[in-house]
Amino acid sequence: MGKRIVVLGGGTAGTMVANRLARRLMDLIRSGELEILLITRSGRHVYQPGLLSVVFSEAFPEQIVREEKSLVHRDVTLVFDEIRRIRPDQSCVQSRTTEYPYDYLVIATGSRPDFDGVPGLKESARHFYNLEGALRLRDALASMKKGRILVVVEHPHKGPGAPVEFVLMLDDYLRRRGLREGIQLTYAFSDGRIHFLEPVADWALSQFERRGIAHQPFFRLEKVDPFKQRAFTSDGEEHPFDVLIAVPAHRGAPVVMQSGIGDDRGFIPTDRHTLKMEGDDRVYVIGDAANLPIPKGGSAYYQSEIVAQNLVSRLKGLPETSVYDGKGTFFLGSSLREAGFIAYDYGSFPKFAFGSEVLRWIKDMQGPAYWLKVRAIL
Repeated sequence: MGKRIVVLGGGTAGTMVANRLARRLMDLIRSGELEILLITRSGRHVYQPGLLSVVFSEAFPEQIVREEKSLVHRDVTLVFDEIRRIRPDQSCVQSRTTEYPYDYLVIATGSRPDFDGVPGLKESARHFYNLEGALRLRDALASMKKGRILVVVEHPHKGPGAPVEFVLMLDDYLRRRGLREGIQLTYAFSDGRIHFLEPVADWALSQFERRGIAHQPFFRLEKVDPFKQRAFTSDGEEHPFDVLIAVPAHRGAPVVMQSGIGDDRGFIPTDRHTLKMEGDDRVYVIGDAANLPIPKGGSAYYQSEIVAQNLVSRLKGLPETSVYDGKGTFFLGSSLREAGFIAYDYGSFPKFAFGSEVLRWIKDMQGPAYWLKVRAIL
């Protein structure tokens, strides 16, 4: 019997690593010596950075959604199932009805916003973290003429530039529609700095002050009253709103919590260079599922390359020598016309450029390029 690599999760990281492996190991797969099994819950694959474009009517849903089966290499076995337990002690993952043994496991289960962590938040807040949420937020903003918009941001969250990017794009969106003067826009964040990267925080703060975007640090949301439309903080302050947009703290996937292999927030302890789960040489963790000291998002492309290269080496009897250096990149829209670009890794100070129409054009090209990247063609 041949060996089996199970890739758990059909988002960006999981699909990308499965496709990279299939393209490099076709000879082993077709000879029956290897199976690559990609397990995912949903048949729909969403280009998540495109959700903000949907919010501001710059893209239609069909432009950022494709069928997962259309993206997966023909030598990958694609299974739609909901995994409930990861069992490293038994070298398998389990759904309600089926057990999938593995020789090597790649966990790419991502992260999710925790709207249940604050009473009343789920009933009150809009968001842009899935297609349905982006569409509801689009419609809410399109119908708004005046009032108060409160954006509440907690850490950690995926999409390292998304909250700041959203607020700056929203400001531009309202100005273009001639509505900005009648709308109070407030960005409230749980930390003392607008963004975790200091250069981005300094730049964003200057933009907020220039554009009249109110900002409030150390905003610790305690509860929300969906009927009175009031947000309450831990220091007893009350904040009225007409539209509440939330970026709640993210947690790991439920399957990680249920399996007891994550930390208290459901992220898997992972070696920062090998991307292996701590304590298990046969389990790799990539994307937002890992507890690495880097932003959630912006690194799956680089991590999938490292894991694929090391698994190829391992299956061919060679040493695993590829090392992940913490590299990640993301674009940050500063308006509907301009964008910035940020690159970072474990060891160097973030490199950045802001306020460029050329970078905005390049950012817009990432959508079409994504479908080639996720198929491991680029």
